[in-house]
Amino acid sequence: MNWEFIEKYLPLYQKAAVLTVKIGLLGIVFAILVGLVCAVVLYYRVNIARQIVSFYIELSRNTPLLVQLFFIYYGLPKIGFAMSAEQCGVAGIAFLGGSYMAEALRSGLESVEPIQRESAKSLGMNSVQTMRYVILPQAVSTSIPAFVANIIFLLKETSVFSAISLMDLMFTAKDLIGLYYKTTESLFLLVVFYLIILLPVSLLGSYVERRVRYAGFGS
Repeated sequence: MNWEFIEKYLPLYQKAAVLTVKIGLLGIVFAILVGLVCAVVLYYRVNIARQIVSFYIELSRNTPLLVQLFFIYYGLPKIGFAMSAEQCGVAGIAFLGGSYMAEALRSGLESVEPIQRESAKSLGMNSVQTMRYVILPQAVSTSIPAFVANIIFLLKETSVFSAISLMDLMFTAKDLIGLYYKTTESLFLLVVFYLIILLPVSLLGSYVERRVRYAGFGS
């Protein structure tokens, strides 16, 4: 193990890690928003919208992120929708992640007993208030394990960003291997930085899940 090489190129990995986290988190935020809208549409069984959402979920979950990125980065400019590589990465994570978040939240919504909605209606709440104050908090608490798993999955999927020339962690590792043939050192740094990014997410998710269950939700 060449520690001098590791020390020399550590700042390059740090910069790549910041870019990876930034794009990943932005994409995940949009994925949660997309998933929330889709889950509500499926929950309320809105006719035409439900069919569109179902098609989107099947398309998104049954095509690789790499193919989706190629379509966004190389295909959309052909019809006048050009985006930068970073915007493409965010859009790709949002498109893929939205379907997974939708399914996670939909299962959470359907786990809430119908009596909850009926009780809220008897108290004079309208549909929006019932969803916001009664159904959604319980659905989210139930869906936390799936949310955390999806977040980790999407952060790991950022490793394909190198295919559209984004200087993420994987691009940096492959670039250094190609230039200096330091495979062990480059992959060691890659693994370390992915652990630094993903391990806290996993631990935080487990902590939040325990706290929510102790509070009486998601049981």
